[in-house]
Amino acid sequence: TQYSSDGKYRVVDQVRQGARHGMDWLVITDHGSATHAKIGVEKVNPDIREARSAYQDTLVFQGLEWNIPAAEHGTVFVHPGRNEVAVLKQFETDYDGSVKGATDSTPANEALAVAGLAFLHEQVRRRKVKDALMLANHPARRGVDSPHEIRAWRDATPASHRIAVGFEGAPGHQAAGLPAPLGMARARGIYDNNPGPNSFPGYPLESYRTWGGFDWMTATVGGLWDSLLAEGKPWWITANSDSHQVYADTAVRGPGGDFQADGRYPDPVYGGKIDLTQGDYWPGQYSRTHVGADGFSYAAVMDGIRAGRVWVDHGQLVSGLDVRVAGAGRWATLGGALHVKKGTRVTLTADVALAGGPNWAGFVPRLARVDVIQGDVTGEVKDKDTFTAPTARVVTSYEVDKTAGTVRLTYDLGRVERPVYVRLRGTDGNRGAVGAMGAAVDPAGPALDVVGDADPWRDLWFYTNPVWVLPA
Repeated sequence: TQYSSDGKYRVVDQVRQGARHGMDWLVITDHGSATHAKIGVEKVNPDIREARSAYQDTLVFQGLEWNIPAAEHGTVFVHPGRNEVAVLKQFETDYDGSVKGATDSTPANEALAVAGLAFLHEQVRRRKVKDALMLANHPARRGVDSPHEIRAWRDATPASHRIAVGFEGAPGHQAAGLPAPLGMARARGIYDNNPGPNSFPGYPLESYRTWGGFDWMTATVGGLWDSLLAEGKPWWITANSDSHQVYADTAVRGPGGDFQADGRYPDPVYGGKIDLTQGDYWPGQYSRTHVGADGFSYAAVMDGIRAGRVWVDHGQLVSGLDVRVAGAGRWATLGGALHVKKGTRVTLTADVALAGGPNWAGFVPRLARVDVIQGDVTGEVKDKDTFTAPTARVVTSYEVDKTAGTVRLTYDLGRVERPVYVRLRGTDGNRGAVGAMGAAVDPAGPALDVVGDADPWRDLWFYTNPVWVLPA
């Protein structure tokens, strides 16, 4: 919002647009900085509370985009309450990489990030706030989120109440890939970087690009995300808008003002020419994170995210998913684990509700194929910088021949003798390529997005979080 050094919109603008595009919940995540820590955290809060009152059908969290010490950015947010400002303010002041001058990839800075997560956990334990969560943003964009750092964030707090629970499967800034003259002709997610002095040296050059709009860590079957899941520990994917400056909008920053002194920019002014040089969409306009919650409340959404009951999509490719893995009269859904005896026959069933109408670009997306991806749970890795999972692969694919209604897909895992996980991926089939690990692993995965020519509407995907099957 206007309380971020790189934003311009009012809180109510983002919330209104989110509600218009179907959002039930969203997080205000202005960029962490010395100015934001000093005055912005407090100043934005009355605007957030006003938006909560004005849009009672939209849950509006207060958070910030954390400059993770030694790494990229992360979304941090807390359950609303009387201490939400105080906790976020102290967190940003003491643990933000920009505020603390701790951006380089050093052991001390990496330790500061872990300490920040421990601080958030302590605030929850002491009941200063009811809950707090952290999600790593655009993790492969600059190559500075190394595998061992991601594992350290995940394991920084007790398994019973993790604070760092996942990363972006797909980044925001998706309109940035639109070619000229329709758009800014950069890359989806602003993923047009190269390795730098703080980058993890093991990452290949192709990791700095998106694949079908998704981050390389998620898009690569048998890659980093699968290596985390193969440890048998929760680590979830999300998607967000990263909405700073919106494509095809007419707003400009209002005149006057002093951000450093005021902690905000003046209110935006509308009515100018349509701006095609920006790379963002409104919340819900393109990227969506769907959370299985047991009620309409802040706590229920946070519980659903922590539990991994999450799937993400682009361009409203599908309108609903119900995924269940069942055996011996029991079942589990996304993020869960099915505990059965060895040799139990297990079946995955997915009910996919197809697109119910046109998306923002004006067409009704058509789901062409759903892939089932399966991998073995092999346990905790010795090398914390592991980013491959050799057993993960696409085990079956289903061609979808319907254009409306609901499709039921069934996959028989057989009699399960060892711990495994399964997850789903769907595509409109418009662009594809053999995956990075070869055709035997992923015969038709997402294609590498070309910098300067990556129309985000040209290929649409959905991804689900995993379900584990744990025989004993």
